[in-house]
Amino acid sequence: VQLQASGGGLVQAGDSLRISCAASDHTSRRNNMGWFRRTPGKEREFVAAVRWSITTTFYADSVKGRFTISRDNPKNTLYLQMNRLKPEDTGVYYCAAATINGPAYSNNHDDPSLYTSWGQGTQVTVSS
Repeated sequence: VQLQASGGGLVQAGDSLRISCAASDHTSRRNNMGWFRRTPGKEREFVAAVRWSITTTFYADSVKGRFTISRDNPKNTLYLQMNRLKPEDTGVYYCAAATINGPAYSNNHDDPSLYTSWGQGTQVTVSS
C-alpha cells in the first residue's frame, strides 16, 4: 500500500494541527497504522498507533493527552490531531502501515521495523 502524508505546517506553541495520511487502496483497512516523527538531533521515534479494528490506540508518553490518532477506514485515511503543540514537537511526521497483528503487534507497536509501508513525511514546525 502507498501512503501519502499531508497537512503539516508552521504553527505557534499552544496551537493545534491535524495531519492526514491517505492510503492508495482499501487493503490498508486491515493494517495497523502508526505515526512516527524525526525531530532535530534524534532518531525516528514512535508517536502514536491504532489497530485496524480501531479498538486500541497507543501513544508515546510525550504526546499522551495532547495528540489523538484516528482512522476513517471507508476513506482509507489516517489522522493525527495534535493539540497544545510544543516546540519540541517540531519534526517530520511519517505515517506507516504494519501487516503484523495480534500480541506481536501490541507488544511492539513502537518498533519501526514492524511497519512495511511508509509515507513520505510531512513537516511540522512549532515556533515558541
